[in-house]
Amino acid sequence: MKRKTVPAGTWTNWAGDESCTPRQVLQPGSVDEVAAVTARAAAEGRTVRVVGAGHSFNDQVCTDGLLLNLDRISGLRHVDAGAGLVTVGAGTRLADLNLQLARHGLALPNLGDIDRQSLAGALSTGTHGTGRKLGNLATQIEALDLVLADGTVLTCAEDDPEVLRAARVSLGALGVITGYTLRVVPAFALRAETGTMPLDRTLDRLDELVDGNDHFEFFLFPHAEAALVKRNNRTDEPVRPPRETARRITEFAENGVFEAACRAGRRFPSRIPALNRAVTRLMTPSRYVDQSHRVFASRRSVRFTEMEWAVPRAACAEVVREIRRAIDRDRPAVGFPIEVRFVAPDELSHLSPAYGRETAYLAVHMYRGMPWEPYFRAVQDIALAFGGRPHWGKRHLMEAEGLAARYPAWDRFQTVRARLDPRGTFTNAHLRRVLGPVADPDTASSPAGTGTGGRAPEER
Repeated sequence: MKRKTVPAGTWTNWAGDESCTPRQVLQPGSVDEVAAVTARAAAEGRTVRVVGAGHSFNDQVCTDGLLLNLDRISGLRHVDAGAGLVTVGAGTRLADLNLQLARHGLALPNLGDIDRQSLAGALSTGTHGTGRKLGNLATQIEALDLVLADGTVLTCAEDDPEVLRAARVSLGALGVITGYTLRVVPAFALRAETGTMPLDRTLDRLDELVDGNDHFEFFLFPHAEAALVKRNNRTDEPVRPPRETARRITEFAENGVFEAACRAGRRFPSRIPALNRAVTRLMTPSRYVDQSHRVFASRRSVRFTEMEWAVPRAACAEVVREIRRAIDRDRPAVGFPIEVRFVAPDELSHLSPAYGRETAYLAVHMYRGMPWEPYFRAVQDIALAFGGRPHWGKRHLMEAEGLAARYPAWDRFQTVRARLDPRGTFTNAHLRRVLGPVADPDTASSPAGTGTGGRAPEER
């Protein structure tokens, strides 16, 4: 595959399949600078979007206006270990934050599979880890600082709960988030156990596996009968990380060998079933104890695009079986595994995909340069039939009208959006597609913060 060439000044995401040419790209070094350049752009009628590490798989960053990079708005600003609270710049990479917290004997209670994202990018899109008692990462937000279109800096906290609940997962639609106050926990170790299990047995024992582990997830390759099962549990055992040789071998298998298999599958799609079965046979059991952030996050260098759906946990096994039946029927060339994780209900974020229910997340992928839409559309149809909601940072094919019906607090979010960004300064083509136009604040159902108009039916 030839490397995609892009014009000078063009921004491209990590996957290499979304790009734009902003009129201006700036990297402010302070909140005051963010406020000044945002207010100036808004006064000139230009839109403003923010970019982190570029790990979203859709076009939500893309703009022909002002693109702000917050890499210089980063690092720990304050630590209150006694209260379990830290303040941190929004541009901080998760990997860096993990190391900074560890030096203070602290940790985030949960993390996703990778730690390359910026903090704001991960939190604003509803990124998650796995653990039935733990919510999406945004549930750890105690407060955040938001620069509005006129340059005003608004601190969103529980004294205005409607605004905070809208801002936790907001897709950058309300303003520029420059900093967070996060709840953290004392640093802890995890006992990590990985092995294979027949897929049917995994699905039959799903409740036992999810409820019996602090953090449980599994991966299944299309056309293979075994699942890779991961159990991570808190422990007081001494830290015993993998030997360096073993770590390097695992990393090579998960990236180098897998990349080679993906390239072979892209060139010879008919061989993908055999390649998937071969990759599954290469999986070997492992067991070790290490600090939490070194267990949660893995190095991922193989480039791909991704779709992910949040479905009711009770429907998880049947959704997996339906996806497998669709793959067997349609025979798409799918060389990537389906990843399945679990989180607690979340009513702290109006647009959380886990809002109001125990949730299973199912992620599907397609290797770079391969046609993804037929497979993703088939998965979307299945997920929607079971009440699915898409991950905001991944690909999906839905628009605002269909999404509104799936989020009980949708109107409450839109009321806050109309209040904070009435002119649509922070809107782009992607947000118009998935959130719709900004409502006229004079006709919104109620002022943000009153806790009335737009409530979910079950809360009325």
